[in-house]
Amino acid sequence: MTTETKTADLSALRIDRSPSQEPSSGKSRVWIKVVIGVVVLFLLAAAYLIFSGGFDSTVEVQLAMAAFTSPAQANAVLTASGYVVAQRKAAVASKGTGRLVFLGVEEGDRVKQGQIIARIEDEDVLASLEQARANLRLYEAELNDAQQTLERQRNLLAQALTSQADYDAAEARYKRVVASIGSAKAAVTAAEVALEYTRIRAPFDGTVLTKHADVGEVVAPFAAASSSRGSVVTLADMASLEVEADVSESNIERISPGQTCEIVLDAYPDHRYQGYVSKIVPTADRAKATVLTKVKFKSYDNRVLPEMSAKVTFLSKPPDPSIAKAKSIVTLPSTAVTTRDGKEVVFAVRDEHAVEIPIVVGEHIGTLVEIKEGVDVGQKVIARIDDRIRAGTKVKVK
Repeated sequence: MTTETKTADLSALRIDRSPSQEPSSGKSRVWIKVVIGVVVLFLLAAAYLIFSGGFDSTVEVQLAMAAFTSPAQANAVLTASGYVVAQRKAAVASKGTGRLVFLGVEEGDRVKQGQIIARIEDEDVLASLEQARANLRLYEAELNDAQQTLERQRNLLAQALTSQADYDAAEARYKRVVASIGSAKAAVTAAEVALEYTRIRAPFDGTVLTKHADVGEVVAPFAAASSSRGSVVTLADMASLEVEADVSESNIERISPGQTCEIVLDAYPDHRYQGYVSKIVPTADRAKATVLTKVKFKSYDNRVLPEMSAKVTFLSKPPDPSIAKAKSIVTLPSTAVTTRDGKEVVFAVRDEHAVEIPIVVGEHIGTLVEIKEGVDVGQKVIARIDDRIRAGTKVKVK
């Protein structure tokens, strides 16, 4: 191999450092920009997760309350809330206007139909009544004289001892007196009615719920003035109590007249009253999308009072007599109970953390489960448990 050939071969192996390498350096700068963009996007995503709570370990939960439930609710098709209402109720007012001088009842008093419960001032009405009665007595006394005069004129006319004109005058006087007596009797009746207007009587047997006026206040039929009262007391017939419950339009097809119900008052959650659907009002409330349903008690005691809140459970069939008399039990939704380390537990919320509470469960009633030990009525626990809920888990109540 010649010297020229070696020289040519070695020159071909040299690295070319000419400006032709600039495109490669441009590609490197593009990749650097891409990497920087990815990092920026990652930082932005991390910031979003931090500020939006994406890295927050807090679990959002809802609470359920332990409540009394009867075994008959295994046949429940629907539950609705409502209020005890007296179907026979009246705001008793005066028919006349005047100052109240007597009020003989207080809240809670029982009254009989026709009993005078209040009275307004009546001196002027009594005076008018006395005057009307006096006028009546006057005309009655004049009637005797007019009647005797007419009889005499009739006898004299028959004997041609008096003129027809005298007889006609006697007869006219007699008729005037008779008409005056009728007018006087009407005046007496009007005065007696006006006097009765000053007496405020109970329209039916009932119980005084509220008192709206006191002695010394002015009462008027329509309470036209701001200083006057329109009614004196409110009465209710305690024998006409029933529950008015609002049932959703979407569930009204589950209800039918005569359907058996169980009624539980919020004031006495451990006591149940048997009832039935007495009426489904044939109109809906467009604002609430509900239909008013009236539920009558089969029987109730004096603990049931108007305006008490109540829950009505509509049953698919009448409960067995033994179940109907069974004692209510404490229940929770089945979703609130779980098993941890072989024990049945629920979780309460204290200081925004889940607290495990061991319980003893009993029978299942529909979607509910009986709680024999561990939880009292009214206690709130987490309504639905999943694997995220543990003792000490930070939670947030919806």
